[in-house]
Amino acid sequence: MSLEPNENTHAPRKVVIGVAGGIAAYKACHLVREFTEAGDEVRVVPTPAALNFVGAATFEALSGQPVDTGVFSRVDEVQHVRVGKEADLIVIAPATADTIARIAAGRADDLLTATVLVATCPVVLAPAMHTEMWENPATQDNVATLRRRGLTVLEPARGRLTGTDSGAGRMLEAGQIAEMARTVLEAGAYTRSLEGIKVVISAGGTQENIDPVRFIGNRSSGRQGFALADIAAHRGAQVTIVAGDTDALDTPPGAEIIKVRSTREMKEAVDTAAVDADIVIMAAAVADYRPENEAGSKLKKGQADDALSTLRLVENPDILKGLVDKRNAGETSAAIVGFAAETDNLLEYGKAKLKSKGADMLMVNSVAGGAVFGETRNSGWLIGRGGETQEIADGPKHVVAARIWDAIEEMTENRQ
Repeated sequence: MSLEPNENTHAPRKVVIGVAGGIAAYKACHLVREFTEAGDEVRVVPTPAALNFVGAATFEALSGQPVDTGVFSRVDEVQHVRVGKEADLIVIAPATADTIARIAAGRADDLLTATVLVATCPVVLAPAMHTEMWENPATQDNVATLRRRGLTVLEPARGRLTGTDSGAGRMLEAGQIAEMARTVLEAGAYTRSLEGIKVVISAGGTQENIDPVRFIGNRSSGRQGFALADIAAHRGAQVTIVAGDTDALDTPPGAEIIKVRSTREMKEAVDTAAVDADIVIMAAAVADYRPENEAGSKLKKGQADDALSTLRLVENPDILKGLVDKRNAGETSAAIVGFAAETDNLLEYGKAKLKSKGADMLMVNSVAGGAVFGETRNSGWLIGRGGETQEIADGPKHVVAARIWDAIEEMTENRQ
């Protein structure tokens, strides 16, 4: 079931959105909407500098809550303590280098830093600054300090910054930040458990051309594969995504995207990327068959009736089985995880597929009745090589991704 505006899938939460003084402050307006439209009660706490970019009236109108910046505002309500104590989640976006430094130092000289200092709920920071600031050792030390203390500091995106500059330090989009913050609430703070690990993930559906305008495809959106990439990136992995039809999705921070269309193109890209990978996850919904002959020009109605009414199909290469064969031949040492979409008998078919492919783990889920493909939620079973199973309860795809990564990390530790 997809999450539509005003469709609550949880009890309303008290969310504090902190806004620091950077040009990306305008994106905080969209972030407020992300939470309010999900039914959460939002309180915006900007720094004084943030109001140079977005006025208090805007945040008050979007949140329906008063906006204050100082510890001496509404002293009778003791709000410099109350706001943080009552919060279920604090998200700071943008989190500038200065704000990160002040939080790391334990400062409490404005309402935002005081709120963070008193809070016991999850705190998520979305950095936004120039590349030189983000890469400066002082900032990196402050980020490491916050992560060590249990706060989640998201990885920034790469892209256009202020002026003509471009590079690492761009704030993630509001939807990405909201999704990652909600995942922290359900799955816990991100740790850097995949630091230095090379991960290859396939995502989305492949397309097999009939002619230049028609193709055979499926309803896969690639959301689950990109969610797996998101979690891996924030856990510190070096991520490569081999992506089919995924143009509607935001790129996970720092990930390399290799765009493909057909199953054969995906196989070539995955095989190349897997050579020095530590973990490969085949989450893509690949086409098992393709037309035997692809027409060089559009097939017209009334012409070539045989070609349009009867398609002769041939089998595509099995990417997952091919990866296992390459590992057996010593061409890669990666742990290999597969996905299986079934409409019934999930565990029976999943176990049979895992055995026939020879992968280390398989995630099997039900796509009966149009479930999963294109949706924001997922569920299913993880099956290990020994036949052991672990249920993955229904939840947002990022939460499901976090649960899958927990199992993969445990599995790879046991392989060593």
